[in-house]
Order: sequence, then C-alpha cells, then structure tokens
Amino acid sequence: MLSLDRLRELLRELDDPDPAHREMPRDYDVPAARQRFRRFADALERRFGPSVSAGMGQDSSFLGVVSAPADATGTGLPLRVAMSNFGPFVTAGTGLGLGMPGCEDGIDDEFLIWLDELCTELGCIYVPIELLMEPYDGPTALGDNEADEAILATLAAPSADGEEEEEEEDDLPPVWLDRYFQYM
Repeated sequence: MLSLDRLRELLRELDDPDPAHREMPRDYDVPAARQRFRRFADALERRFGPSVSAGMGQDSSFLGVVSAPADATGTGLPLRVAMSNFGPFVTAGTGLGLGMPGCEDGIDDEFLIWLDELCTELGCIYVPIELLMEPYDGPTALGDNEADEAILATLAAPSADGEEEEEEEDDLPPVWLDRYFQYM
C-alpha cells in the first residue's frame, strides 16, 4: 500500500482544473476503463458471492460502484467499493454511503490487503476513505458557482407569506471524496 503522503501527491497530480476534465482525465480510454471495472466487479463477486451488484456512474467522477450486502460480507455491514475515473483510484466503505460517519467500520486488514493486491493487479490505487475525507484544496471548481449563488439567493428570499425561511445549516466544505468519487 502506498503511503498517505504519496497518495496525497497522486490526488493532486491527477486533479486537472480544466472544466472539461472534471468527470474524467484527458486521454481517458473508456473501453479499457470499463473492462478494468468489469474485472474488478468479477473479483468482488468471486469473493462475496452472486448477491454482489455493480453499477456504472454517469455524470460523475467515478466509473462505478460494486456493492455486497451485509449477509455476504461476514461483518453485518454492507460493503461499497468504488472505482474513480481518475488514476483509477479505488476506495471502500461500509454502510449506506461512502463518506458517511463510520463508513470505514467493519473493514478489516485482511480485506484491505486483498483489495490492495487486486488494485495492483488491475493497475488501480487503493485510497483509504479517511484520506478522502480530508478537505479538498485542489484547483478544480467542484460546484456550479452561478447556480449555487442563484439557489442561495432564492433560499434567502422571504417566502410568499412574508415570513423568512429558517436558516439552513451551512454546507460542508468539499473533500477529496467529492472530487474523485461523486456526481458532478
């Protein structure tokens, strides 16, 4: 497994600020990426059984997600393993969503060693979810600032009955998971 410092370097190296490359890197080989993902999903199905499901992303910086239900993982928790379009980076989490509190619970060292070996075999790089939850400080604009401003202005306007809406909690700042494993 690569060191956290080396993984941080790779996350930054592959972060292209060009808006045309938010979902996938320049020179992206879609057929090769899909074949790699299929091999990745097949390996997870061999490990966890036929109840594993796989799906590809659209309008996202991730290629696809493979899910294993709780009864197949042996941990009592469902498992989600995602492959990014970039690197391609791979991450894993338990529960209902990557990046949710506690999503690293139930992932043991034996599985991580296996996953890292699979990633190496397929030319992928495993990135722990803990690292991906660090604040994003790269050059890519992760939101549509004009649309965000319009939405915020609408939310800040008084309602039709003259009462102001209750103030929502501030959005959380983006993290590296948002850059490489989310919908764009």
